[in-house]
Amino acid sequence: MRNQLNSLVSLKIIHRLKKAISTIPAVSSWVNSILLLVFYTLIALPLGLYFGFLKFGLPQLTLEKIIQVIFICLFAPAIAEEIFFRVLLLPHLTEDVSTVKKILWGCISLAIFIVYHPLNALTAYPAGFPTFMNPVFLLQAALLGIACTIAYFQSGSLWPSVVIHWIIVVVWLLFFGGYERLNT
Repeated sequence: MRNQLNSLVSLKIIHRLKKAISTIPAVSSWVNSILLLVFYTLIALPLGLYFGFLKFGLPQLTLEKIIQVIFICLFAPAIAEEIFFRVLLLPHLTEDVSTVKKILWGCISLAIFIVYHPLNALTAYPAGFPTFMNPVFLLQAALLGIACTIAYFQSGSLWPSVVIHWIIVVVWLLFFGGYERLNT
């Protein structure tokens, strides 16, 4: 019985991964992603600036280092976190799941996403401490998680949520003091 359950879970994970990776987002999904980025910016930027969490400025990095940051951020956190927190935890569009269950799984995924950041700073990524404990950072992470969840549920594709996550992290690191916060 346990082996059958493990097999079913494995098949569901494989199905979700295949569908999320192979689903090509419609133009409307990309438009939705742009709107989600604008929505995020209209909330996160004023809050971050008001509370002093965000500070506009460019880090003193070589072009090579900037390209490295942009490239690395695509894989971690964007692709890695979106696969785990959206694709593996949330039902795909092709699954017959009620709206109530989608919202429930979205809330569970969001809660895990938020808690993951302080736990990550306390364990695997000490450079994230104290930034990942900051309430403004955690609020912005929550907004990011909401935007990525909406993009994933709307598109059924991994890619819009990856692009949203990637852009937000890169802009924070390179233009709003994130690099300095994590590297001082």
